[in-house]
Amino acid sequence: MTEFEPPSAPGSPDASGSSDALGTDGHDAVVLAGGAARRLGGADKPGVRVGGRALLDRVLAACSGAAVTVVVAEPRPTARPVEWAREDPPGGGPLAALDAGLRHTTAEYLVVLSADLPFLDRETVRRLLTALHESGGDGVLLTDPGGRDQPLVAAYRRSALRRELAALRAEHGELTGLPLRRLTGALELTRITDSVASFDCDTWDDIAAARARIREHGHVLDEWITAVKDELGLDLDVDTGILLDLARDAAHGVARPAAPLTTFLVGYAAGRAEGGPEAVAEASRKATALALRWAAEAASDADATATPPGPAGAARPDAG
Repeated sequence: MTEFEPPSAPGSPDASGSSDALGTDGHDAVVLAGGAARRLGGADKPGVRVGGRALLDRVLAACSGAAVTVVVAEPRPTARPVEWAREDPPGGGPLAALDAGLRHTTAEYLVVLSADLPFLDRETVRRLLTALHESGGDGVLLTDPGGRDQPLVAAYRRSALRRELAALRAEHGELTGLPLRRLTGALELTRITDSVASFDCDTWDDIAAARARIREHGHVLDEWITAVKDELGLDLDVDTGILLDLARDAAHGVARPAAPLTTFLVGYAAGRAEGGPEAVAEASRKATALALRWAAEAASDADATATPPGPAGAARPDAG
């Protein structure tokens, strides 16, 4: 397990990453998902669910910008299409698995990930690629809070991996059973510390800690929205604050059931317009304005009803 620490405060480098992130085009991804998971009693670790999603699917969502994503493991259902590869013989270790995955890639930039990273996200992948682009070295990897390298949360130059894997094969005859450090020790690497994205799940205690974290008040909403979008196959980033404000105004100004129904209609309207975040924001603005007008009208009627009556037969002040 990589030691878990609470995430950095919003706006800190660990929380937001580089603002000049390299675009996600032009790279491939290799995900190693074929380990024996002995510390989980041999359970199917990539299929273990955290927040309702398999660990493997969470990692695949984080690297969805890759032109080609290769998963080194026996094929299984996944939330998004991938290519499958397998080391020969199966169970030959991470170096043999990486070599097998590498053969299905062509891009010079390569993201290499394990399949047990519940908090990996797209921003972390962008940070790794940006740092690799700017460093000019062979790779960039995450370290955990204890300073330990996490070579399976990294971005590498494909040419550097091919060079060193060929050297190791020439020296040892095969890659089976060789530790990953034999590869990374020969590379020029840049290191980035990230206590959240580097957290991996090796034991059931790690799984329990991950499941508990996503239900914390500060994380549960983002986790839920991300899970829903992944489940529905949506690739749409919207300002959830706008939708929450709309739901509040509809609930208070109209009726409580108006909140979910209104937000549904806003999403439906934006979808029919084939729009992105801007279409959602515009539909939300219109619906919010309507809810506020509705509330103002109700308040005006309530004030009129509460106006004390004048002398018998006297006209109300607003009577024509």
